[in-house]
Amino acid sequence: MEIPEFLPFGAAAASFLVAGGLVAWVSKQPAGTKEMMDISNAVKEGAAAFLKREMKIIIPVAIALTVIIGAFLQPSNGIAFAVGATLSAVAGIISLKITVKAAVRTANMSSNGLGKTFALAFRGGATVGLAVPAMALLAITGLYMIYPDPITIAGVGIGASLIALFIRIGGGIFTKAADMGADLVGKVEVNIPEDDPRNPATIADNVGDNVGDAAGMGSDIYESYIITVLAALLIAALIGAPNFFLYPLLIGSAGMIASIIGVVIVGSKNVKDVMKPLNRSFYVSAIIAIGLNFVFITQFIDESPVAYALFGSTVIGVILVPIIQKITNYYTSYKKNPVKEIADSAKWGYASLTLMGIIKGMQSTGPFMIALVVAIMLSYSLASSAAPEGEDPILYGIFGTALTAMAMLSLAGIVLSIDAFGPIADNAGGIVEMTKMGEENRKVTDEIDAVGNTTKAVTKGFAIASAALAALAMLQAFQFEAAHIFEDMVLDYSLTNPSIIVGLLIGGLIPFIITGQLINGVSRAAGKMVDEVRRQFKADPGILEGTSKPDYAKCVDIATVASIKELWKPAIIAITAPIILGVLLGPTAVAGLLMGAVITGILLAYHLANTGGAWDNAKKLIEMKGEKGSEIHKVSVVGDIIGDPYKDTAGPALNTVIKLLNTIAIVFVSAFVAILAI
Repeated sequence: MEIPEFLPFGAAAASFLVAGGLVAWVSKQPAGTKEMMDISNAVKEGAAAFLKREMKIIIPVAIALTVIIGAFLQPSNGIAFAVGATLSAVAGIISLKITVKAAVRTANMSSNGLGKTFALAFRGGATVGLAVPAMALLAITGLYMIYPDPITIAGVGIGASLIALFIRIGGGIFTKAADMGADLVGKVEVNIPEDDPRNPATIADNVGDNVGDAAGMGSDIYESYIITVLAALLIAALIGAPNFFLYPLLIGSAGMIASIIGVVIVGSKNVKDVMKPLNRSFYVSAIIAIGLNFVFITQFIDESPVAYALFGSTVIGVILVPIIQKITNYYTSYKKNPVKEIADSAKWGYASLTLMGIIKGMQSTGPFMIALVVAIMLSYSLASSAAPEGEDPILYGIFGTALTAMAMLSLAGIVLSIDAFGPIADNAGGIVEMTKMGEENRKVTDEIDAVGNTTKAVTKGFAIASAALAALAMLQAFQFEAAHIFEDMVLDYSLTNPSIIVGLLIGGLIPFIITGQLINGVSRAAGKMVDEVRRQFKADPGILEGTSKPDYAKCVDIATVASIKELWKPAIIAITAPIILGVLLGPTAVAGLLMGAVITGILLAYHLANTGGAWDNAKKLIEMKGEKGSEIHKVSVVGDIIGDPYKDTAGPALNTVIKLLNTIAIVFVSAFVAILAI
């Protein structure tokens, strides 16, 4: 039977239709009082102002790179870059708009109990979860149908990664500058509640939740999906087996169909523990995805031993998702021992809580790395052992690992749906607090928000794991492409080659340099925010008395300007490092750089994400025990403030940096030989 090329388009179209239906349903829900709408509109305007300023920078850069890539490499890569960049920005904008719309309605629904409030928040997040991966699948499938050689469309990965990096960095710095400024002055200095309307940074904080967590995560998952499919297609092309070329796209289709079903089965009745319906929806999606992957490979590919082996690799990828979920949940959930230990350490002071958080974050990297190593070894061994006689078993093994990553990302729809309700609940809680709806309403939004903190950490772990697997596949594709282009040279990738060692050291350094830049950027921006909040409190005592209204717009403007100012340094490093090293020392040094960045980048990113998530939920746990305003609570607030740039700025950005380095290297590898020849 011929491979149905329409299947990815059909799955993406179905996902868009369901997402559209959910948007219509969310829009029909009552938005609440005029006061609630005023706050929602202020958040929407602030987010729009941030994106407008950011796009003024991003669009000229994207146009210039489209021309450069198209003129000096292949025109198809220039077109692919433009498609990848445009849709990455669209993914962020869609996520932002839907989150703002759903948040105010979720706040209003909080009067109707946990079940209905959760259902509204989840369906709002599910619109993002279904639309973003569908857009990615549509983009990569369309480009591949037009340009069947995947190396000629690898520019789509640069476009997706670059814009995701800009939105991730800009949004991450914005949200954490506002959050830290609001918490340091509001909670710690003047002892007012979180999201208190008297705090000038409150609106900026709520805007930040949207531009960082919603727009940033949307563009991040879109980019991860694009890079993972691209890696699988590149390895399939190297194998040269036409019947396997479209299997990565069929895996994406299976995951999308499964995600739609997983979203639809989540209801609002009898919800006492929010995690239960979320877990159920994921496991249903995972089982359906495995079944569809088997049907697709047997019906549309063949029933040979290698086909069954490749299907086995996809099963490993699907199973890896709940394993990463369990590991991340254990280290970040307020119901588990690590977070309880961090919360308990607050009674001994700031240093104790800080050290305990760092310890637990470091410990979390061990099980995470073991899970990745086992998945890589199993998928590689399974696929390589089934390679047809006369074929290169190494390539088949790498293809198996690439399909494991693809199977993970095929579930991006349900994973992102489970993640995206978090910022909606967070914003809803802010609106409840600012409009003084009452303690019962706040308890509802707090319970959903606490789960949202965990699911956000889980999604970051998911994105980091998929980035690691995709980057390894891209690294292998880079080596084969370099061997093809440098056919007159013997490329030595052994550790006796000093170029490899230099590349490993530089690559290992890059994640630390970028992490330092990002946290420093947040610190500088937060300092300006703290100064502004203090200035307003001092200039107008009526703000704290509740008789005057703060200047929210000024704080939004400070966060916007500061975040955009910090965009460039990390992006320039990620773009130029592989090119400069490739020109100076050749492709072997670049291969070392890519491997070094993967090794340190994924471990550092996972540590940062889990440490920050654990500190955040330790604070939530203390608040749930009724200790708001106590000395222990103040200690936990400081831990949360330290963790904010960890989990929402630096950690997620590293995930994107790893993939951007790889796509830059593979697209520009032909430029290395041209320059070296001169």
